Amino acid sequence: MKKRIGCIGLFLMFFSVVNAQGESDSLSRPSYLKRGDTIVILAPSGVLKEREASIQIAKDLVEGWGLNVLMGANTFNQNNHFAGTDAERAADFQKAIDNPSVKAIWAARGGYGAVRVIDLLDFTKFKESPKWIIGYSDITAFHNHIHNLGVETIHGMMATSLEGDWKDTTETIRSLKNALFGKALRYTIPSSPYNRTNFLKVKKTIEGQLIGGNLAILTSMLGSNSQVSMTGKILFIEEIGEYKYAIDRMLQSLKRAGYFKNVNAVIVGNISNIKENSTEWGSSIEELILAVVPAKIPVLFDFPAGHELDNRALIFGRNLLLQFGLENCSLVFK
Repeated sequence: MKKRIGCIGLFLMFFSVVNAQGESDSLSRPSYLKRGDTIVILAPSGVLKEREASIQIAKDLVEGWGLNVLMGANTFNQNNHFAGTDAERAADFQKAIDNPSVKAIWAARGGYGAVRVIDLLDFTKFKESPKWIIGYSDITAFHNHIHNLGVETIHGMMATSLEGDWKDTTETIRSLKNALFGKALRYTIPSSPYNRTNFLKVKKTIEGQLIGGNLAILTSMLGSNSQVSMTGKILFIEEIGEYKYAIDRMLQSLKRAGYFKNVNAVIVGNISNIKENSTEWGSSIEELILAVVPAKIPVLFDFPAGHELDNRALIFGRNLLLQFGLENCSLVFK
């Protein structure tokens, strides 16, 4: 076991940011929601397959917050793997981003398919009047593409997150509501023995704009206009259902593309349901990540975000001030 280092407290605070070209600039912040505002639930990726009940739970939840809910016309369609054809899914998204009364777009689920509709969309009106895009996993494609348009997004739970033991997701739900309504997000997590804090020898704080998401989707963005410059950024990653060698391959791809060359820090969320390979990898997932990320880069493990019930909201596109120390990590979004 690696010597326990821990972090003294991690404070995420938002200031002026660095845009996709690495120049100092603030991203546009969609208006925070208030009672009476409208949110759209739509399915830009995988098919929902008789999950109407869970979508109704999500609808009831946000209506309980005082919001009006619209449903994408094609939300429950199916075209093989997807929730309707690419054209149908794009049409729902386009209608939502063009509607001036819509203040937020909430993905019903992830899966796969967002990358197939991004280039079908016209973001002209969205840039003029931005609105919150909410989701994780496959929605990483939207997070990164919209980041390059200069607009903040929310990495958080989706409508189908309210299935099964969803009543155990109190903190997840609260964090999304707080993010949408502009209330402070305050988290405290235990320090991981794998946290890399050797940077404390030089300085006690780190600043950088937060961006990232699902590791596989980040890798799929490489070489496209949805790839984000990581200069001066803090990279968040999460993943589910992969072999360790596949995780290593994706990280190596990001490294070769320069993701870690000028990044300020890496935050690791849930790396869930790792598959067992017939040939043992030989190290923990934490050790695997530390072996790829250059030694000079601080790394924080075990932030509760990703494919688990505890999936705290993160606001992509804002600067973070990180302060490390020993026992716990405290996270404060402002």
